[in-house]
Amino acid sequence: TLDPKPGRKYAGENDVRYIVPDVTVEKVNDEYLIFVNDGSSPRLMLSPVYKDMLLQPGLCNPETRKYVDERINSAIWLIKSIEQRRMTLYNTTKCLVEAQREFLEKGIKYMQPLNLKQIAKKAGVHESTISRVTTNKYIQTPQGVFELKYFFSSGLESKHGGGRYSSLSIKHILKELIAEEDPYNPLSDQQIANKLRSKGVKISRRTVAKYRMEMGIDS
Repeated sequence: TLDPKPGRKYAGENDVRYIVPDVTVEKVNDEYLIFVNDGSSPRLMLSPVYKDMLLQPGLCNPETRKYVDERINSAIWLIKSIEQRRMTLYNTTKCLVEAQREFLEKGIKYMQPLNLKQIAKKAGVHESTISRVTTNKYIQTPQGVFELKYFFSSGLESKHGGGRYSSLSIKHILKELIAEEDPYNPLSDQQIANKLRSKGVKISRRTVAKYRMEMGIDS
């Protein structure tokens, strides 16, 4: 007799909030194009009334003229700041697309390890700026919709040297190995570690156990 979804009676019909991506990446021919989705944002502009006030001599006293002039400068600064933030988002996405091109082409197994410092260096801004501009921002890609923070992950070294594997790609491979195992004779963490090493991933049994627990997979 109980309601399995007791919160439903308090919700309205239009309460479903879908994610609207802030940036869209589309592949056209062999090139990835980036579109900042700001169409739903209001366009800010200066009211011509106040500009006309400054152009008409004798209409305003010096104190009013100074006040209006200060407000116009403040408004221009705000509009420029919003445009600069938009360009920072565009440049950050461009750097991410360049770094994660293989992921966009082939999927999560080809995700590259990446940190804020690397993207900040490429974009020519501070790490804190990249952190702010990627917080609660979403990107639509040929592989799906992701939070921009999703592209930043730690990595492990390759056994062959020179390369690194993203923790996200390793988790994906680990999940595939477990999905393919014999349910009556499941793989141990050590066996999984050995299989990953055979694929060139430099990983310990303890790290396998850590990744497995993070994905909610029992031993």
